[in-house]
Amino acid sequence: MSTAIEQRQQVVSAAIREISHIATLPEITLKIVELVEDPKSTAQDLHKVISNDPALCSRILKVVNSSFYGLPGQIASINRAIVMLGLNAVKNIAIAASLAKLFRGGELTARFSAKDLWTHSTLTAAAAKITADTLKLGISDEAFLAGLMHDIGLMVEMQFDRSKLIDVMEKITVDGSGAPTCDFLETEVEFFGASHQDFGAGLCEKWKFPKSFAVVTGYHHRPMELPSDQRKLTSLVYIADRLAAGVGQGFRLDLPSLEVDPAIREELKLTAEKLEEIRKHFTENCKTVTDLLS
Repeated sequence: MSTAIEQRQQVVSAAIREISHIATLPEITLKIVELVEDPKSTAQDLHKVISNDPALCSRILKVVNSSFYGLPGQIASINRAIVMLGLNAVKNIAIAASLAKLFRGGELTARFSAKDLWTHSTLTAAAAKITADTLKLGISDEAFLAGLMHDIGLMVEMQFDRSKLIDVMEKITVDGSGAPTCDFLETEVEFFGASHQDFGAGLCEKWKFPKSFAVVTGYHHRPMELPSDQRKLTSLVYIADRLAAGVGQGFRLDLPSLEVDPAIREELKLTAEKLEEIRKHFTENCKTVTDLLS
């Protein structure tokens, strides 16, 4: 292992240790993650966990009943939601709904707030699900949660050392469209010794999330560096990240360009025409999406 990689890992480990008292998942989320990982878990197991938190129940039902899911009629119970959407979908919606608490916090600088990052994360989640659905990849629930998680490393940076994150934000210059004119990830490494990809992957491992989420958070800017059997979900989030940034809401300082690498389109067998179709469908659903997990 190269010295540079070792140094990054040490930086990440130290940061995760330092913020462990803050970046602790709610107990209920940890229980849901355990259910996600247990192939023997049932709808009753999930209902038992969620029913202890009425606020979480109502947030889940709000998502389930949104036009985004397009279910017929109003779903009034978690059990009914599980029947209509499936156990995995409701598990992932539950995790997503409970993660919102971690993105609380005021404006850090004029260019960054936890709220803006949450807006971008929810839009990316929706774009990832829409893309997975359109391409019939069979991983739309996982794609939704992966999109929501992809930039979680920025919250690690914010909680670990706010002053360094302010330094990063102040060094980034932008053009007239709001796009950064310098490399955000390199600037993070300059000040922190690691980037939000590194911190995100480290946090997912600490939380014992499925390995695929550590891969997405760690490689969403560079999916083609992954082995071919690990690229699908990360490539989806790479595309969703750009679709989300394209609507002009939320955080986007880590994306100098919204162009999609043709190699990544090819990885998903996604034609330019199909990408435009997805972009149009996503843009039409943006208002619904931003209200979903607000």
